[in-house]
Amino acid sequence: MISLDGLTKEFPGRVRAIDDLDLEIADGEFFALLGPSGCGKTTLLRTIAGLEIPTAGRVGIGGADVTALPPGRRGVAMVFQDYALFPHMDVTDNIAYPLRVRKVRKAERRERAAATAARLGLDHLLSRRPAQLSGGQQQRVALARAVACRPEVFLFDEPLSNLDARLRLEARTFLKRLQRELAVTTVFVTHDQGEALALADRIGVMSGGRLAQVGTPAEVFQRPATTFVASFIGSTPMNLLPGVVAGGRLRVRGAVLPLPAVLRGLPADEPVTCGVRPEYTTLSLTPREDGFPGRVSVVENLGTALLVTLEPPDGTDGGFVQVVVPEEGGEPALGTAAWAVPRPSRTLYYRDDLLVAVESPDTVSGA
Repeated sequence: MISLDGLTKEFPGRVRAIDDLDLEIADGEFFALLGPSGCGKTTLLRTIAGLEIPTAGRVGIGGADVTALPPGRRGVAMVFQDYALFPHMDVTDNIAYPLRVRKVRKAERRERAAATAARLGLDHLLSRRPAQLSGGQQQRVALARAVACRPEVFLFDEPLSNLDARLRLEARTFLKRLQRELAVTTVFVTHDQGEALALADRIGVMSGGRLAQVGTPAEVFQRPATTFVASFIGSTPMNLLPGVVAGGRLRVRGAVLPLPAVLRGLPADEPVTCGVRPEYTTLSLTPREDGFPGRVSVVENLGTALLVTLEPPDGTDGGFVQVVVPEEGGEPALGTAAWAVPRPSRTLYYRDDLLVAVESPDTVSGA
């Protein structure tokens, strides 16, 4: 288990990269740290590894306080974004290098390197140097080097970002299977929410050095705790539309929606943000009172679906609204009047950027 208590990291100039952060990662868990550039996720990973010394707080691994221990005594293996392979060494020596540092006998380290390489499909590449390998092969060599030293914790710093789209998908599947087989606690840093959703048992979404939300991929995707998380998670951003309570209804960007029970005590003119994902919104070409009106301004082909963007009609406040339309639904012509109808069971409500309620067909409960 990894436990972080009150962890803070400041750099010169009072730049606080990690701000009083508490977190527990279970033994054997695949935990993803997700967030935009500059949110502190890589600094947090490096602090767990011992490459950065915290300004305050405690780092625990396996029940032991390792805050003051150097990286080599923490039982962790780190895979970097650029793989950090030695260009003058062949694959065998690159994989065996951590064992060499630990003064493992040459015969044993070469044997372990060969066995690990075979497990990762690298046994036919042992005599090659990094320059003779593809990006995907270099990535597997970096993984093999981490696996060969049998760590208690894997730390991955965006290890798939240098691969092309197809290789990234293959590597993602491979990495997930490998982690399950080894059952090693893994912390995976990424800015790609698709990677985090696909790989992780739990996700920590970071913003400004703090955790905005921690939860399973389903929890973070379906019930983002803040408007920041809502806008960051998802292959298409969530529609976040300003609304107001009026006459016992919720008026949002030209639409009139039923007022959820948990909001019915709010006074008139109380501002509420309505959040609905494009995937949970239906496009109607006939007027709907419960739909956001607009005109089709952009149609993007996603392969199996279309992403339709509606611009607000003249004189209507509110931004653009996006709708995912199944390919069999047909492509609407640009300029067509349309209404984006949110699915009530998937509509979220925020006040002061915090999740207030989620309505379901049977119940409405607080967050």
